[in-house]
Amino acid sequence: MKYFTFCALMLLPLLAAAASNDDHTFMRRLAWAGNGEIEVGQLAQQKGGSQAVKDFGAMMVKDHTAGAEQLKSLASSKNVSLPSGVGPANKTAKAKLELLSGDSFDKAYIANQVKAHKDAVTLLQKEISSGQDADAKALAQKLLPTIQSHLQKISSIADSAGVKH
Repeated sequence: MKYFTFCALMLLPLLAAAASNDDHTFMRRLAWAGNGEIEVGQLAQQKGGSQAVKDFGAMMVKDHTAGAEQLKSLASSKNVSLPSGVGPANKTAKAKLELLSGDSFDKAYIANQVKAHKDAVTLLQKEISSGQDADAKALAQKLLPTIQSHLQKISSIADSAGVKH
């Protein structure tokens, strides 16, 4: 029994580190997603064919910049290094969008944003339900309503533009 207790006590720091790493991974993934939203939002403002797409792009830049600042503050307090750029999936999506213009840009951007926001909702909900760091969970809870609102808005734009989602 003493051996079991000793082993359990020895594993606690490892389990805590694993949980912490999951929260750190969440923060890094959230940073990549947010950075991607800012970059493609700027692109939508420049290349969007419809005012709805341009306005949505502006909202992405504004809201995701604010979210990025909150995330940077949290990451700094936890000594977590965040990526400064976008993830591979966002790079690919942006590269494809850069080749388009007008209506074809709008439809591709809208489809991209529906998927991106569904993925972001899933990421935030996972952190809320299974994250170990109370501050990371609190940030996820704070950001979730905004991301859900974005998803509703882009879904409405998709319906108006005839984009399946």
